Amino acid sequence: MALVFKIVATEAWRAASHAGQFDGAEIDRLDGFIHLSTASQAAETAAKWFAGRDDLTLVAVGAEALGAALRWEPSRGGALFPHLYGPLDLKVLLWDEPLKLGPDGRHRLPARVRP
Repeated sequence: MALVFKIVATEAWRAASHAGQFDGAEIDRLDGFIHLSTASQAAETAAKWFAGRDDLTLVAVGAEALGAALRWEPSRGGALFPHLYGPLDLKVLLWDEPLKLGPDGRHRLPARVRP
């Protein structure tokens, strides 16, 4: 099963957990879709957009569970990134866990996130 990931502020994720769906961060709502990453893109996404932040949660979802609302579109350097057009229904959530900073200040992805 192919996984896609969302890096989200923990406070926003808690609110989504109570609501039963995640409607996206501010940048997602401005762009009209929820930005997601593959396992091979997640570390770069964390470094580029969330450097130094220790208030984050990493969310994992099976790509197939998102259906036609998931589109693969070119982004950085032409790489295809997963974009979710619509809310993320938490019923399809596989797991979530805190995204911790290592001693070097870079985020440490969980071992189960393998490119």
